[in-house]
Amino acid sequence: MLPARGDSRFDLRLLAAVAAAKVVLNLAFAGRYGYFRDELYYIACTDHLAWGYVDHPPLSIFILWISRHLIGDSLYAIRLPAALAGGLAVFLTGLMARRLGGGRFAQLLAAGATALSPVVLGNAGRFFSMNAFDLALWAAGAYVLLGIVLDGGNRRLWLAFGIVAGLGVLNKYSMLFFGAGAVIGLLVTPARREFARPWIWIGGAIAAAIVLPHLAWELRNGFPTAEFIRNATLQKNTPLPPGEFLFEQVMETGIAQTLLWIAGLVAMARASTTPRLRVFAWSYVAVLGVMLATRSKAYYLTPIYFPYMAAGAVAFESLTRARTFAWMKPALAVVLVGLSAVALPFAVPVLPVDAFIRYERALGQMPKADERQEVGDLPQYYADMFGWEEMVARVAAIYRTLTPEEQRQTVIYARNYGEAAAIDFFGRRYGLPRAVAPHNSYWYWGTGVEPMHIAIVFGKFRDVDRSLRDLKASFDDVELAAETDCAHCMPFEHHRGVFLGRGPRFSFRAIWAGERIFI
Repeated sequence: MLPARGDSRFDLRLLAAVAAAKVVLNLAFAGRYGYFRDELYYIACTDHLAWGYVDHPPLSIFILWISRHLIGDSLYAIRLPAALAGGLAVFLTGLMARRLGGGRFAQLLAAGATALSPVVLGNAGRFFSMNAFDLALWAAGAYVLLGIVLDGGNRRLWLAFGIVAGLGVLNKYSMLFFGAGAVIGLLVTPARREFARPWIWIGGAIAAAIVLPHLAWELRNGFPTAEFIRNATLQKNTPLPPGEFLFEQVMETGIAQTLLWIAGLVAMARASTTPRLRVFAWSYVAVLGVMLATRSKAYYLTPIYFPYMAAGAVAFESLTRARTFAWMKPALAVVLVGLSAVALPFAVPVLPVDAFIRYERALGQMPKADERQEVGDLPQYYADMFGWEEMVARVAAIYRTLTPEEQRQTVIYARNYGEAAAIDFFGRRYGLPRAVAPHNSYWYWGTGVEPMHIAIVFGKFRDVDRSLRDLKASFDDVELAAETDCAHCMPFEHHRGVFLGRGPRFSFRAIWAGERIFI
């Protein structure tokens, strides 16, 4: 790899333009389909600010709380921070190519390939999620680590690394994989001498200090996230065999992008002039091994690819300097854009829903379940954008049949955080009370009005008659009041019974300890 090139404001403006184009593409279709299940839940979390939640750390919720207060909670407003996080990852990848000695072509190739990557377009802009900030923070961590490796352990950079790592863990625990990979990469290369200097330890202390309030929350609440992770691993997530896990890396990052990051990984592993770059090669091997061993979801690994994408772009630029291979530049650009265009509807809702269903069927790409739930005609990340407003309207119709006095004594009991959060968000226009649910952080948020005389209850089972039989033991009188109906939603939310129960033979407060579901 070449020495780093001098500063060029024009090159930086080009990288910023590529990042901005990615943000614009996401926002152009941000209003299509509807709110995603987890977005509604995150919005609910902003009404209960804390240093922790059962299924995620607090940073993304703080970001969303600020965003809601500044620009509101329309689909465009909610998704803007995630799109911007993806744009930052794009810009940093271009900077990494520049730091590795890449010229203008390498920088634009690295940034452009990242901007068109399905995981960056999807997880950082399709909807609001902590995954968007995970991508940006891994990219920032890699950029800082690259500077440390190339600058021989610049002490100030270790302080920056500690800040990024701490914020990363405060956003999503998967940042611990990044940190562990960096440590292993340092230990097995000449860069291990960094551990004999104080600055890496100071950076670690900074990271720990940032995470400490969240750790205190976990301790105070009995480490609920550990229970959630254990239950999700054993009962919810679909384990992938190694071959399928690796294949999903290609699908998530993009076929043409895979050629780049593989080339970059090889270049870093063989870096003879800058052997400290092997830190990144060993880091990848370590993180991949841990994720395969723990049967992680395939997309958990995807934030790692930014430095390899950058290194691959630099290697490709170096190859095409020879006149014999100059034709490969336009060829790669055409392949990259063409393959990315084919994958685009799976990352961003550029097509109306019926057109998308026809498109995926034409390509033979039928939806697959990432979790142990049946899927319908859409992938889960699209299906969970459908049906929420209609569901709340049906609950509201039941609620309106009650007298004002009955309404004051009514609890709406949902079975999962998606249903509960939809009622809390859309129910405001109908005057609905906040929902009660035993699922994840909702369990901590209470049991609603006491004493409760009437309950609107979502059925426990997809089978309506089975749910009715289950509820008859808990109420003096219970009836099926409505059924949900959503054409493209997740199947378990379609034709769910919503029941009206009177004369409860229990109080939620008395049974709440045994109701909790952390999964």
